[in-house]
Amino acid sequence: MRRIMPAFDGLKVSYASVYPEYAEEIPGERYYVFQDFSRFRKIASIKAGFQLLKIVLTVRPDVVITTGSAPALLALILSKTLLQSKTIWIDSIANCDRLSTSGSLAKYVADIWLTQWEHLATDKGPAWWGAVL
Repeated sequence: MRRIMPAFDGLKVSYASVYPEYAEEIPGERYYVFQDFSRFRKIASIKAGFQLLKIVLTVRPDVVITTGSAPALLALILSKTLLQSKTIWIDSIANCDRLSTSGSLAKYVADIWLTQWEHLATDKGPAWWGAVL
């Protein structure tokens, strides 16, 4: 996400992550932290769900963009269903052999569904618009 930040110049942007230390990289920007979880740590999803709900209702985003994770998928779902936000999913660069599980599910909620690996793009999605590296 940090690699595409220049695209947001001049826009009112809020950031959210599971990493509190990343706030240091974007001083002066609104930054929120939420609990990480995965399919292997389902109990943590309850706390994350409440945290993400609070963030979504506080920020009230017009557009939500993520580079992918289970919590990010939940944020897209909340933003899309509660606020009708536009949503963009960019599957993680780390998933070079196949889409992530969350990335596969993102097709149901993302207005724009992207992969960073050209060979993973198909006619039915996700699309490939290039890589950030």
